[in-house]
Amino acid sequence: MPQSGGTDTAQRTSGTHSAEPSPAVHALALGGTPALAAECEVELDDARRVRRDLPVGHGCVFDRRATTWPMPRQFHIVDVFAQERYAGNQLAVVTDAGDLDGEQMQVIAAEIDYSETTFVTGPETDDGWPVRIFTPAEEVPFAGHPTLGTASVVRRHLADGDPETVDLDLQVGQIPVEVRVHSGEETLWMSQQSPSFGETIPHSELAAVLGLAPDQLDDDWPVQVVSTGLPTIVVPLTGRGALEAVDLDREAYDTLVDGREAKLVHTVCRDPRESDNDLAVRMFAPYFGVPEDPATGSANGCLAAYLSRHGYLGSPTVDARVEQGYEIGRPSLLFLAGRQTGDGIDVEVGGRVVPVARGELL
Repeated sequence: MPQSGGTDTAQRTSGTHSAEPSPAVHALALGGTPALAAECEVELDDARRVRRDLPVGHGCVFDRRATTWPMPRQFHIVDVFAQERYAGNQLAVVTDAGDLDGEQMQVIAAEIDYSETTFVTGPETDDGWPVRIFTPAEEVPFAGHPTLGTASVVRRHLADGDPETVDLDLQVGQIPVEVRVHSGEETLWMSQQSPSFGETIPHSELAAVLGLAPDQLDDDWPVQVVSTGLPTIVVPLTGRGALEAVDLDREAYDTLVDGREAKLVHTVCRDPRESDNDLAVRMFAPYFGVPEDPATGSANGCLAAYLSRHGYLGSPTVDARVEQGYEIGRPSLLFLAGRQTGDGIDVEVGGRVVPVARGELL
């Protein structure tokens, strides 16, 4: 995945390290674009300290005690929010991870180096299938495309029969994933948590972060923090020209997210490439080791809530097709649904999941 902004490489440092190698990854078929060039170094010591100055999975040090790796174990690779293979957002799912600890999971996630890797840590319980989600830099409580992708793998390979609903037990709680027919195709849908709406941020501050002129942000709509599980800064832009021109300034980004719970910057415009679609988006999260994400279920869930609350598409009821990932060679399609109720806003995000590979961690 291409870097966001032009200063990161110059800021990196190098050195000679003597850490033991990460576990090798063997797959029957691996395709698509190069793995994420995450900009972070993870030191897995007693405090699980995370530093974001060197690329994980590309020569960084894991300062950890000697550990025993109970290998081999199975994993699957799927493309989420994809209409075909080698599009959408890549996900690795380790299906028998019950005997791995968090540090081992973090090392594996950094080695695979996708935006997220998930670990199914046990059999189904009353709360669902227990799952942990890791970026190359750290564990996260919730993320959208890993939720759909993991549910698809569980349904195909772990669950009995072909259940219409797969419940996942994540750190944020139980997330149900349903299988439906949408636009004539089988899709998976997840209900996200009831949204919360946070602060609004000056447009000028986001313009500096995105490397845009202030008038390229749409001042008819607020820049706002929204959360349906993972807080996100939603940034409306004036059009696709502005969207394609985004060049993230890492120093300004770090200043923006410092002290804020929201680390995801989600840009949106009503000028998609494909005429069948309603919106085009790009999402940036260097804090999590993700310079730019091809398809982001969590951020688009926040977007669905934003669309409903502000009537961005002309109605509080949302039924939208969203394209993402075109700028980085991973075209993706997400379906958003939102409706206002007496209790708030119900948000759902859907898309297809396409199997790509399976293999073993050695």
